[in-house]
Amino acid sequence: MIDTKDIPAEYLKGILEIARSCHEITGAYCQALKEDQPCWSDASQSQKDTVIAGVAFYILNPEASASARHDSWLAQKIADGWSYGKIKNIKKKKHHCMVPFHHLPVEQQAKDYLFRAMVNLAIREGEVH
Repeated sequence: MIDTKDIPAEYLKGILEIARSCHEITGAYCQALKEDQPCWSDASQSQKDTVIAGVAFYILNPEASASARHDSWLAQKIADGWSYGKIKNIKKKKHHCMVPFHHLPVEQQAKDYLFRAMVNLAIREGEVH
């Protein structure tokens, strides 16, 4: 997982803004799916760090696929002690998306595609150098 202390100060503000935007937009999508996702200001630092790591992943790998990011997310979750559970449970470290990308329902895959598109748009718009 990328530590924000490792991000050069001149890039940090832009990366945090992109992360916040990605979180809020995917949060709106989650609402449509009837899934809980707190707004950025209410999200835990762990949740924010996951989003920031996703942004950094695409900045470092702009041609990466949505499935590649999911694989990266999955590996980090496993390293942090998470496992599959039918229902997401933060306290028990269970998550319903702890499966290979091609096994995710299309609605869950869509979140990865949306996230990728948002970060790549920010890169094209020059929000990150």
